Amino acid sequence: MTLYRVVHRTDYRYGSKVIAGQTVAHLAPRSTPWQRPVRWSIRTEPDTDDVRTHVDAFGNPTTYFAIARPHDSLSVIATSEVEVASCEHAAPPEPGPAWDAPVTWPKHSGSDELLARMCRLDSPLVAATDDLRDFAAPSFPAGRPMADGAIDLMHRIFSSFAFDPNFSDLSTPLAEVLAHRRGVCQDFAHLMIGCLRSHGLSARYVSGYIETQPPVGQPKLIGADASHAWCSLYVPGSGWLDLDPTNDHVRPCRHVTVAWGRDYGDVAPLRGVVFGPPGKQELTVSVDVQRLDDGLVSRRPA
Repeated sequence: MTLYRVVHRTDYRYGSKVIAGQTVAHLAPRSTPWQRPVRWSIRTEPDTDDVRTHVDAFGNPTTYFAIARPHDSLSVIATSEVEVASCEHAAPPEPGPAWDAPVTWPKHSGSDELLARMCRLDSPLVAATDDLRDFAAPSFPAGRPMADGAIDLMHRIFSSFAFDPNFSDLSTPLAEVLAHRRGVCQDFAHLMIGCLRSHGLSARYVSGYIETQPPVGQPKLIGADASHAWCSLYVPGSGWLDLDPTNDHVRPCRHVTVAWGRDYGDVAPLRGVVFGPPGKQELTVSVDVQRLDDGLVSRRPA
C-alpha cells in the first residue's frame, strides 16, 4: 500500500460582495476494493454557517455547505490521506466476453450491475454518435474480447490526441475534441466513454488525482497539476476495469479515486450558486500530492 496526502484548494474571487452561497462538493476519496481513506477534512474561508455530509446515488461521499452572510471570496481547502494498493504486479485484466455478445443481466442486480446498465445509456455530457462509433470501430472487430478492444482504444486515444489545456472547457462538444484531436483529461475520459457506449458497452467517469511528482526513475504523468479524470469499463464476470487514456494506463497505480458517475456533471469537485450582484468571477485551483511513505512532496498550481 502507498499512503498519499492530497490537498485540493479552490479559491473564488467574485468581483463584488455576494449575499450568500451554497455549494456541493465531491472532494473526499471514496472507499474501494483497492483504496482505503484514512482521514479527510474540509475547511472554508469564510467559515460555513451550515455543513452536511451524505452519500450520493453513486455511493460517493458528498458534502453540502452554505455561507449565509455577505462575502466577496470563498476558499475551499480539502485535505485527505488515503492508502492505495499497488497494482504493478497484478495479473493481467480478464479479457471478458466478446464485445458484441449479448449481455445476460442477473435477475436481482447489485449496485455494480445497476450502474453498468445506467452507464450504457447517454448522459447529459456524453451521447453515443456515429462519429464516435466509427472512430472506435477499428478496436472492436467482431468477436474481440471487450477488455482487449477497450485497451486498444485507450492506446489509440493516447497516441493520436494531444494534451492541450488551452483548447477546451466544460462546454466544448465531444465532436470538436474528436475533430481537432486535442483536449484535456476530462475530454479524453468523455471521449472514451462515448466510444464505448457507442458500441453498446458500459463505461463510467472517474474523478480523482495522480501523483504530481513520481517516484525516482518513473515519468511524470500528464494531467497531474489539478484533479484528474479517467474511465472504467464494466466487464461482465469480473467487474469494472479502470483505464486512463490521458496516460495510457490500465489499472492505474498512482491514482487516488474520489468519485464516479455517468460523466463529469455527476462528480464535479465543486458546484454551487451565489446570490448577489453580477461580477467578474475569478477561479484558481491547486492540488498538492504528497507520497508519505517515502517523503516525496509535489506542489503544482493548476
